[in-house]
Amino acid sequence: MTAFRYTLQDDDLPRLGLVVLQVDETIEQDFRHLLPPHIARLHVTRVPSGAELTPDSIADMERALPDAARLLPDTKPLDVVGYACTSGTTLIGADRVRELVTSVVRTRTVTDPLTAALAACQSRGLARLGIVSPYIASVAEPIRKAFESGGVAVPDMLSFGEQVEVRVARIAPQSIAEAARALARRSKLDGIFLSCTNLRTLDILAPLTQELGLPVLSSNQCLAAHMAALTKVTVDL
Repeated sequence: MTAFRYTLQDDDLPRLGLVVLQVDETIEQDFRHLLPPHIARLHVTRVPSGAELTPDSIADMERALPDAARLLPDTKPLDVVGYACTSGTTLIGADRVRELVTSVVRTRTVTDPLTAALAACQSRGLARLGIVSPYIASVAEPIRKAFESGGVAVPDMLSFGEQVEVRVARIAPQSIAEAARALARRSKLDGIFLSCTNLRTLDILAPLTQELGLPVLSSNQCLAAHMAALTKVTVDL
């Protein structure tokens, strides 16, 4: 058999890496809407994560993160790698996440939902944020502290008290919207943050923003926007 001749062709699209929790059923679908293929090359790897998100399972994830990140394509450096876990970043620490990823991946920069959300608050001038979290207090409360350490006051917060990830991915968007409305009714806020990459929030962000008259942001939206900004990709998020 004679080998058929071919040519090689590359493109100059930004190369994005995304480290997703094994149990996350939401963020990949969101990212394919937020950052479509004609804008950037998106490469995804999965990090082992427990069926329940707890401080112990997040500690296990920290140990597994380098091996997961190492599976991203290494044909040439990535423009940015996103670690797609808001609570994980909060408990592991953004600097530690960056250290773990860059120890095994050639990339220009690393980001995460917490860093991205703080950047969004700064760019929009949001000083008082309400947070909706799906998780139990031991996972949700550190998120409040992380925002406050980043210079954003969190005068009010609501949580669904869930820890089983298969249930988090199935919390009805209407329930999330009702929690956001409750925060807006009872507290003076500049904006609302829907925390967790596994929550189905994408379709309710714009309607809630219009209804409540204040920005409603999500982990996935903020992370996609920050990764785009870091690679100088123009998107309207």
